[in-house]
Amino acid sequence: MQLQEQVIEEIRKSLDIVDVIGSYVQLKKQGKNYIGLCPFHSERTPSFSVSPDKQLYHCFGCGAGGNLFTFMMEIEGMSFIEAAQSLADRANIDLGSSVTKNNAYRDPNDQKRKQITEGLELLTKFYHYLLTTAKYGSSGMRYLEERGFNSEMIERFRIGYAVDSWEAVTHLLQKRGVSLEFMEHAGLIKKRGFDNKYFDRFRNRIIFPIFNMSGKTVAFGGRTLGEDKPKYLNSPESDVFHKGSILYGFHLARQAIRKSSQVVLLEGYVDVVRAHQAGVTCSVASMGTSLTEAQAAALTRMADTIIICYDSDTAGIEASFRAAELLQGNGKVIKIANMPEGLDPDDYIRKFGGERFKSDVIGASQTLMTFKMNYLRRKRNLSDEGDRLLYIEDVLRELASQHRAVERDHYLRLLSEEFSISLDSLKKQLHQVSVTAERRDKRRARVAPLARSNRIPPAYEMAERRLLARMMRSREISDQVRDTLGGSFTIDVHQALAAYLYAYYAQGNPPDEGLFLQKLEDPALQRKVTELSLMPMSDQADDGEIEDCVKQVIRHSKSSLIADKEEQRKKAEQSGDYELAAQLLSEIISVKKQLGHF
Repeated sequence: MQLQEQVIEEIRKSLDIVDVIGSYVQLKKQGKNYIGLCPFHSERTPSFSVSPDKQLYHCFGCGAGGNLFTFMMEIEGMSFIEAAQSLADRANIDLGSSVTKNNAYRDPNDQKRKQITEGLELLTKFYHYLLTTAKYGSSGMRYLEERGFNSEMIERFRIGYAVDSWEAVTHLLQKRGVSLEFMEHAGLIKKRGFDNKYFDRFRNRIIFPIFNMSGKTVAFGGRTLGEDKPKYLNSPESDVFHKGSILYGFHLARQAIRKSSQVVLLEGYVDVVRAHQAGVTCSVASMGTSLTEAQAAALTRMADTIIICYDSDTAGIEASFRAAELLQGNGKVIKIANMPEGLDPDDYIRKFGGERFKSDVIGASQTLMTFKMNYLRRKRNLSDEGDRLLYIEDVLRELASQHRAVERDHYLRLLSEEFSISLDSLKKQLHQVSVTAERRDKRRARVAPLARSNRIPPAYEMAERRLLARMMRSREISDQVRDTLGGSFTIDVHQALAAYLYAYYAQGNPPDEGLFLQKLEDPALQRKVTELSLMPMSDQADDGEIEDCVKQVIRHSKSSLIADKEEQRKKAEQSGDYELAAQLLSEIISVKKQLGHF
């Protein structure tokens, strides 16, 4: 084994895939494996499986699968080198240059991302140094102290300060040999139109590094100290920063979220820093008020309870409603924190303190249905009879999606008491609304494409899959199949896997699905390996199982051959080539005899 492969194998064997994936996905033990909601597609029923024995994962819904390296590459958008480095850091393994010198693992398009990432890390340290050095950062530190940010939070979130200079950052980047063109793309510097010279984008601002899920700086947010506009200035999206997939503070909140199975969703980075300082360390932010599907999927993977704590103004309430719509329906408990009007979390904590924020805001969060009723009430004039009836219909439509009978009964009684309507009438109306909604859902289901997980493979395909699964677990079975079938698998991806397996064992490698997968470069083949590895099967092959599967594959292969020759024979007869038609008929009879048809 080459030195580079030894290092990769050491990383793979040093980490537990359940721990790594569990920091991104809420996993629950089910038999030998762990299951959760897939992080790569939206789903309501868990189909994502992680095998601690095989150190592999596979989604039976979308087909995603692989090992630790492929997971980090997919979830973080990393190259192989970045994934290896991240996992090596986690395992306390010195990767050095052993991987980057191996051409097999080098991404030719990664230079830009690499330089941007290195530049961001350099500037994170630089801005933090400027803030904490009295000569440069006294005005920035004074502002933070006046706002009540303590030194622990400044260190924890690596807060910095951009001095009031046009060239401090530009000169540093030039001195360190970082590409100014790449840094301009990342939005850290800009170019003047009249002389084409670069200048600093962030000046006289408190700098908040924006981190990705693994804690790497991918962008910056700057809060002005003066009257400059805008008040908050963020880096634009780039090769490493995709705003819609970021949950600010997640890498610092991860442990608290896992421990409490609860996450508090805030609007921006200042609110997160303030909440962590107040002891609400399970807080993250959606980087603005428009929660994306990717962020919503990440939140529902993390915890059983999600508390939305946005501003109390109209925009914040509307955003809370939209976020709740995205988050509900996954069996999670969604709550809405009731912020006093005119205050955001940062204002509230500075005014009333962290303990009151925890007890009177987070602790007193409304249920989702209560919030929706209040939200719908704002849309109607309840002194008007028509609007009252419309409001009741709005609430009943929301209740129709409630699966808990106790909750439906509770809110129906509230409506009955408030509007003096009999409970029976409301129940009948709710039943009609539910039936209508159910019919609509059934119509949608009929026109929806059949899920790939519901497809029942034909017998020959199942035989090929079982053979490959057994071959990956046993060199003896692989040798047996090689001697009887060779490469005569019907399905292309199965044929390719068989060829790779034969070569894998010929090199003296042991039966190890994880190691075999690591040697494959094609993502489609990697996904197929994980799918086959996690197929439910007995530990040992049953008597005659391999022989039966081989016979099934051969039978289908010969049947396909007969069909092809029959088609050729018909064309030969139509064209008047009776000699060729007779020859093809003879070959067809010969193959049929092999199948026992004569």
